[in-house]
Amino acid sequence: MTERTTIERAELGKGGPVVGVQGLGCMGMSEFYGDTDEAAARATLDAALAAGVTLFDTADAYGYGANEEFLAPFVAAHRDEITLATKFALERRTDDPAYRGIRNDRAYVRRAVEDSLRRLGVDVIDLYYMHRRDPAVPFAESVGTMAELVREGKVRHLGLSEVTGAELREAYAVHPIAALQSEWSLFSRDVERSAVGAAAELGVAFVPYSPLGRGFLTGAFTDAAADLSAADFRRYQPRFTGDNAKANAALLDPIREIAAAHGASPAQIALAWVQQRAAVHGLTVVPIPGTRKPERVAENTAATRITLTAQELALLEPIAGRVAGDRYPDMTFSSAAREE
Repeated sequence: MTERTTIERAELGKGGPVVGVQGLGCMGMSEFYGDTDEAAARATLDAALAAGVTLFDTADAYGYGANEEFLAPFVAAHRDEITLATKFALERRTDDPAYRGIRNDRAYVRRAVEDSLRRLGVDVIDLYYMHRRDPAVPFAESVGTMAELVREGKVRHLGLSEVTGAELREAYAVHPIAALQSEWSLFSRDVERSAVGAAAELGVAFVPYSPLGRGFLTGAFTDAAADLSAADFRRYQPRFTGDNAKANAALLDPIREIAAAHGASPAQIALAWVQQRAAVHGLTVVPIPGTRKPERVAENTAATRITLTAQELALLEPIAGRVAGDRYPDMTFSSAAREE
């Protein structure tokens, strides 16, 4: 029997798009992880599609819109083959690179979607996420405005990012939500407090971002200051620095042990664990690991064909509870900060 080389497919939400069970996060192709080889990044997009990846994820905040513009030619060439996801809500300022604001108000949503449509060169966005939530803006206004975009034909399906279970239920009451995108990995499991259960209950797909712990779970880093370029934002993330990094590196031993047993890489085991959350929690799970290298696409998608045993899952279970450092230097914008 010939081994399957393309990934399986799954539906996002009730009546949502059918996509490959692993997507591609495109953020790093434009910003945050140091310089990008554009030719390699474009080859990565092609390799992903060839492997069965059809969900391509971007946001208006990535590179101040440059990531959407970067994707536009690929989108134009493969419009009927892919599901295009982008986001709004993170406001940035070119004159103050450190600034991060959150905007969920009606006027901002309407301006943001028009800007994204223009940069992407499309008439409709397949999956439109609220990137972060401003609790001061009621879902009746924010999701209500997003629902208007669906009725107007500018957006096909709605998504949310970094919301709690209670917030997901509240938003869903305004308009059906196809997908919830939040960080979920062997290093980050706070979404299991309420968001995962709510998503399963409502039939909302879960789209884990940073399923490789921003690369830490690959085992490729031992010293962020030495191993990562000055332009790489991970040098300033709590889990990558100082004593935290040393403590977290020690947590990778069981991942390496299991990888050796499967003839796989640590990254593949970490991704297989995330993919297997679908069976554990009874919901659709479509992680979006990011990469800029075609060979990494082949490695990542192969993880969808690895099944971890109950004993292996038990070995991995304690890791998240032992991780040193928060996900972000400032957790204010995360769903974890709003959990009761």
